[in-house]
Amino acid sequence: MPPKRHLTARRVRLGAELRKLREAMDMTSKEAAELLGADPVQMSQIESGVAGVSAKRVRRLAAHYACTDEGLIDALVAMATDRTRGWWEEYRGVLPPVFLDTAEVEHHATALHEIVITHVPGLLQTADYARAVYTYMMPGLPESELAPRVEHRMRRRAVIEGDDPTPYETIIHEFALRVRVADRQVTRAQLRRILTQIEDGHAVVRVIPTDQDDFAGADASMMHACGPLPQLDTVLRDFPTGTAFIDAEPQLNQLRTLFRKVEKASLDPAASLDFIHHLTKEL
Repeated sequence: MPPKRHLTARRVRLGAELRKLREAMDMTSKEAAELLGADPVQMSQIESGVAGVSAKRVRRLAAHYACTDEGLIDALVAMATDRTRGWWEEYRGVLPPVFLDTAEVEHHATALHEIVITHVPGLLQTADYARAVYTYMMPGLPESELAPRVEHRMRRRAVIEGDDPTPYETIIHEFALRVRVADRQVTRAQLRRILTQIEDGHAVVRVIPTDQDDFAGADASMMHACGPLPQLDTVLRDFPTGTAFIDAEPQLNQLRTLFRKVEKASLDPAASLDFIHHLTKEL
C-alpha cells in the first residue's frame, strides 16, 4: 500500500504492535520484508505508520511471527482496515497534530479513565473554562488560533455524550475544582456542568479532598484509553515537553497500579457528588 500523507496515532500504534511481534521472534526487518516480498524500506514505513498495510499482510506477518492470539490479530486487522475519517481531521493543518491524535485515541477507546490534579478534565470543561486555560497558558495567542482550540475541546465531548457513548470515569483533585481559572461565575458554571454530566450518566466522578491522608500523587495526571485488549491500551500523559502516548507493557502496568492507588485515595461517586454540590453552594 502507498505511504500515507499524514501519520495518525492509530497507524503509528499498529506499526508499533507489528514491530513488537517481529522483535519477539528475534527477526530483522529485512527478514520480515522478504516474507512479504517487500524491501526493508517498505517494512520500515509499515512499522513507523508511514505506510498502510492490508489485512492479508497483517495476518501473514502474524503467522510468521508465530502469533496465535486470534483476538489480538483481529484487533490489528481492524486497525489496518479502519477508514474512519473523524471530525478531528477538519483541524489538520489548523491545530498541532497532538490535538488530532488525542481525539482519535479517545474515539477508538472502549473506556476512558482519567486522573486530573490541577485542572478540570478537558472532556468536562465548559467553553469559558477552556478559553481561560488556553489564554493563561498561551498569552498572546490570536483569536484565529484560540477559537479552534476551544472548539476542538468542546467537540471532544461527543465521545461521552454521543449516541454510543464511551464509558468515562475521572478522578479529580479538590484543587482542580476550587481553582478559579477565570472568575467566580465561570467556576460556578463549571461545577454545575460537572454535576450535569454526572446526573446525565455521561461521567463517573470521584473527588480527592485536600485533607485526604496517604496521597502523594500530585503528578499522577493521566488519560488511560482502554483498547479492545489490555495490550492495546494507551496512556496519555502531559509533560512540559509535550504529550506522551505510552503503550509499552511495563509502563502500562505501572500506570494501572498508579491509577488504582489514586482511586483508593478518592471518595466514592455518591460522596463525590455531594462534595461537588457543597463546593457549588460555597460559591
